[in-house]
Amino acid sequence: MPYTTAVIGGSGFTGAELAELLLRHRSLRLTHLSSDAQAGEPVATVLPRLRTDLVFCRHDQVAGVEAAFLCLPSGSAAPIAVRLLSEGTRVVDLSPDFRLSADDYQRWYGRHPFPEMLPGVYGLTELHREEVAAAQLVANPGCYPTAALLALDPLCGLGLQEVLIDAKSGASGAGKTPSEKTHFCTVDEDLLAYGIGGHRHYPEIAAGIGINGGDPSLLFQPHVVPLQRGILETIYVRLAETPSSGELRGIYRRVYAEEPFVEICDGPPRLRDVTHTNRCRIFATVDERSGVVLLVVAIDNLLKGAAGQALQNMNLMLGLPEQEGLL
Repeated sequence: MPYTTAVIGGSGFTGAELAELLLRHRSLRLTHLSSDAQAGEPVATVLPRLRTDLVFCRHDQVAGVEAAFLCLPSGSAAPIAVRLLSEGTRVVDLSPDFRLSADDYQRWYGRHPFPEMLPGVYGLTELHREEVAAAQLVANPGCYPTAALLALDPLCGLGLQEVLIDAKSGASGAGKTPSEKTHFCTVDEDLLAYGIGGHRHYPEIAAGIGINGGDPSLLFQPHVVPLQRGILETIYVRLAETPSSGELRGIYRRVYAEEPFVEICDGPPRLRDVTHTNRCRIFATVDERSGVVLLVVAIDNLLKGAAGQALQNMNLMLGLPEQEGLL
């Protein structure tokens, strides 16, 4: 029998994307889709792409399910996760509530209600597959860190010295609630750098590449581009000893040879190559004049950066084929 499954916070971009994946999944049955704001409304009326007879329920009405995805803001997910865990539910949390250490969470988000649970199992599937498979609770990574860490991980044993990440995301990365920064007239035909001096995804990336005491140095600068979805990051890396471009690509191909959702390219990837997929495409080369390693990585922020990766993690947690429902 399929596993009963809930999406909590199902009316936003990521929740709706997850619900659409689950409605096509052979081994998971979507039984609850919650939204406190839309409670009582037929799901298909609010989200016509979802062919379902479900009605939105409140978050506190979700109970008795075997699997749950939390698509909620920081601070809102943790209490619900704890309640569901006590009922034996496997949980993938797409909020930041379990991604960081207690100290980092306090610094970037404020006081955590359950600091003793931090950090949770970090659900960057390709890098933490065994831990994810054994977990009851998985912290799904942020979209920017997903792209950055998949691109950087093969270099972590080569003496990282400096890492500069120039990241660009479609407007859906800011969520569904409208704001002045995501208004069509603000985003259209423009490009905006934001989060200067400190973006909340910085500590995730720093932890992922093992920064300790500022070594290696890391600069992460995100931008919003006038697109609905997708993330493209251009990453500049100085290494203690730089390989040739051929050696570098050989390293990447060996590391990701068995990964179904990571593709190593012979040229810079485009967003159109990955949107509406759970794939990550990476190009790696060396700038011969400067000796700097140049990485270009592309993902769909709503799938590999959120809903798709969450489903990839849950498949592992339930002992299902990792690719099920994602191809």
